[in-house]
Amino acid sequence: MLKDIRELKGDPAAYAAELQRRWTGLLSYRYIGRSHFSMNEGPEDNTVTLRRDMRNAAGGLMVAPISITAPEGGVMTDLTTVPNPVIHSCQILDPAPDVKRIEIIQTEDLKTGSRMCYSRSKIVDADDHRRVIAFVEGQGAIIGIPPEGLEKIPEDKLDIVDGPDLPPLWQAFGAERRDDGRWMLPALASELASPDGALHIGPQHVVLETAAIELAAELAGTNLLQMESWHVMFLARGKVGPFRVEGEAVRGTAGKIGVRLTLVDEGAGDARLTSASAVMRVVGAYRG
Repeated sequence: MLKDIRELKGDPAAYAAELQRRWTGLLSYRYIGRSHFSMNEGPEDNTVTLRRDMRNAAGGLMVAPISITAPEGGVMTDLTTVPNPVIHSCQILDPAPDVKRIEIIQTEDLKTGSRMCYSRSKIVDADDHRRVIAFVEGQGAIIGIPPEGLEKIPEDKLDIVDGPDLPPLWQAFGAERRDDGRWMLPALASELASPDGALHIGPQHVVLETAAIELAAELAGTNLLQMESWHVMFLARGKVGPFRVEGEAVRGTAGKIGVRLTLVDEGAGDARLTSASAVMRVVGAYRG
């Protein structure tokens, strides 16, 4: 099991060094290409450049890149709190097949209490803010307070070149489909873990969406599907792994497919970690 950074609270220097090591090693934001001005040194940049691995079979935008780009759950940073996600919700209004970059705007701190925080953001076309791509909102918990005096961390970007050989997101995040047909993430490793030593939201969104699309495609008879609504509840912190996805798909009206999913920690007695629900719609191929 990875060390929980809260154990180092009494040693500010060790805490700062460990936070920098964890933050620069975390795959989620670096692979998606999201810079956090509240955490990283350098100019503020709330944009993410879209790549083909962020799109579904129809050419529309997947939800995992949006949910990693704007995790929400309160306007908190790892420099001032030890945050923990509780609820995440995303509604996609525009599949954005021809959009090159998205941008997070109008981030609102709806409420910050002593333990719980709430926020929301709007995702737009970075080159045309009138074009709204998605709404994102969430709830987060404060599970600790770090030592004072922590400074911003140098950014450690990954240079991901878009192209036909780019692997799907699930592969980049270490997920795989087992012989029993279930999607899973491997045992917890530092590049997939948050500073408190628990499975980060990034790989969770990726593997859950991957499983949801496959279940929906099996029922619909086509993988030309567009995510429209994504709701996730984080029930517990994933500490061991491997992490297995269970799910079911149901048919709705007007070409809609609903999917319910549960992520469990096999190394912790199949403890339930995350519950997610998705609403997708059967579409034609977009012309982006």
